[in-house]
Amino acid sequence: MTTAHSTPQPQPVTPEPLWQPGPDRVAAAQITRFQSWAAEHHGAPAATPDDPAASYAALHRWSVDELAAFWKAVTEWFEIRFSTPYETVLADSAMPGATWFPGAALNYAEHALRTSEDPARADEPALLHVDEGHEPRTVTWSELRRQVGSLSAELRRLGVRPGDRVSGYLPNVPEAAVALLATAAVGGVWTSCAPDFGARSVLDRFQQVEPVVLFTVDGYRYGGKEHDRSETVAELRRELPTLRAVVHVPLLGTAAPEGTLEWSGLVSAPAGSADASPVFEQVPFEHPLWVLYSSGTTGLPKAIVQSQGGILLEHLKQLRLHNDIGPGDRFFWYTSTGWMMWNYLVSGLLTGCTVITYDGSPGYPDVSAQWRVAALTGTTFFGTSAAYVMACGKADIHPGRDLDLSLVKCVATTGSPLPPDGFRWIHDEISEDMWIASVSGGTDVCSCFAGAVPTLPVHTGELQAPSLATDLQSWDPQGKPLTDEVGELVVTRPMPSMPVRFWNDPDGSRYRDSYFEMYPGVWRHGDWITLTGRNTVVIHGRSDSTLNRQGVRMGSADIYEAVERLPEIRESLVIGVEQPDGGYWMPLFVHLAEGAVLDDTLRDRIKSTIREALSPRHVPDEVIEIQGVPHTLTGKRLEVPVKRLLQGARLDKAVNPGSVDDVELLRFYERLAQDRAG
Repeated sequence: MTTAHSTPQPQPVTPEPLWQPGPDRVAAAQITRFQSWAAEHHGAPAATPDDPAASYAALHRWSVDELAAFWKAVTEWFEIRFSTPYETVLADSAMPGATWFPGAALNYAEHALRTSEDPARADEPALLHVDEGHEPRTVTWSELRRQVGSLSAELRRLGVRPGDRVSGYLPNVPEAAVALLATAAVGGVWTSCAPDFGARSVLDRFQQVEPVVLFTVDGYRYGGKEHDRSETVAELRRELPTLRAVVHVPLLGTAAPEGTLEWSGLVSAPAGSADASPVFEQVPFEHPLWVLYSSGTTGLPKAIVQSQGGILLEHLKQLRLHNDIGPGDRFFWYTSTGWMMWNYLVSGLLTGCTVITYDGSPGYPDVSAQWRVAALTGTTFFGTSAAYVMACGKADIHPGRDLDLSLVKCVATTGSPLPPDGFRWIHDEISEDMWIASVSGGTDVCSCFAGAVPTLPVHTGELQAPSLATDLQSWDPQGKPLTDEVGELVVTRPMPSMPVRFWNDPDGSRYRDSYFEMYPGVWRHGDWITLTGRNTVVIHGRSDSTLNRQGVRMGSADIYEAVERLPEIRESLVIGVEQPDGGYWMPLFVHLAEGAVLDDTLRDRIKSTIREALSPRHVPDEVIEIQGVPHTLTGKRLEVPVKRLLQGARLDKAVNPGSVDDVELLRFYERLAQDRAG
């Protein structure tokens, strides 16, 4: 009798991590302490500090399989103040339409200001503001509470009631955070745009939600210059007929226009007075907190409504358990009020940390600007964009050598995938003992699907893991889960911060079409993703602008990562265009660094770089020089509108001009399509 022997299969090689936390850091992490407590009180798997990867994987699986138990544990661990108790955690888990914590009442702003109730911390900084002058301005916890109390009382006097919309045309200044919290305190619905948005872009957003109050600056400072916004504000006042009041924030020192209210008069209630102590309207868990907007590259931007309770729980989970932020930390993320990261930054107050607000250019007076803010303010958790990190690498700066960044424990990036070279640059130029957190989420959930985990190693080019209670999967077109293969990013179970609805979408059809059309009942986000067998995550770019050569799909982010390593390339844009005759045209557009010339030598280097680093099939058909890459107002490359233009669409049909940073850059593609067709 013979016994058949199977041929041993080679085991996948686990790459060496770029960084991993030491045992003391793992033991001290909030997520470790939460897991041990949840194991004792809610049936979570016990933490295994000797094997952090297995420990987190088990906690994540429990959090997804037992959603109700996990979120119940979160409410208890963070001592959520329910003024009326909830009937159940998750009454309906359908997507869309999940119903969280029915019967519960609470207030987001009350939780954001909890630290101000502690006399020992009243004089510590809640907000630390920096502008391009780099002279920090402090708002203490007691002062923040007083201003929110005073402003919320004034909002009530102006007739603002729960559900009314309050809008801000403001930069990232303390006044914006105060206005948001005062709005939430009265149960109003906050919405904001940055003052670099033009009038049409703002009106496309604010007209949808019909605000009753508008907070606005007279202008802003950026890149060493003052930018007057008085004419834009006048247009907003004319075109927003629902406004009952306009509040003037004199950032440039101008007098309040006729018919407006002065900011200083609304936040002047003296300490100890009745108005200085905020009254927090107790609202249902799913009561709207704010409206965020999609990029809106075609048609009006989607007006995304997220709830007080959903954001409160999701942000506490993300900021405290994943980012490991708490009292004693200083949290800085470079952002503007037109991007969801600003809302996320303000939520840092929920953790009791000091939030750093910065109003200015990311690269003024030079590319080291953000690092200088981090050093100046004693930042411990620093968030920025992948594009900024890559720009720093090309500028050959050395922040870790030239600045004191010793307090920074984590550098996080979002906005686009951080290329491997970005990981290596942070490791080499900031600190070899730096936790690097590339994170991915979206405005749609105002949170992260995957990213930071303080107890896990960091591998170059990878996000550390899916977030807790996020059933993140990679699916093929038939809905089959994939591992170690590129697929659609889907979330198969609800998250509390998913939109409760879109504004002006009464039957929910636009909401369903946006996320649930491809896989009914499952959230499809529109990104290409790989979930590795090690439970790490790789994001490849938007799936609706995927490159597909000879049946081989590739995300545009992979092309950018390879091409933009070349010092001559400032930024690039790659488009795959299906032709009417069945052909496929794939041009690569490049914005050159100063002094570079796109000659045959550089073209050959670009093509050989893609061929060797990625795939011969994805070598572009043409390399074309452009004056700049067009972006949305929140900095995303406009791949899909450019593709539509190259397929012959008119500019006004391909894109909403008010959503673009420089619409003139798009006319190049319109002309190119006409020339090719002619």
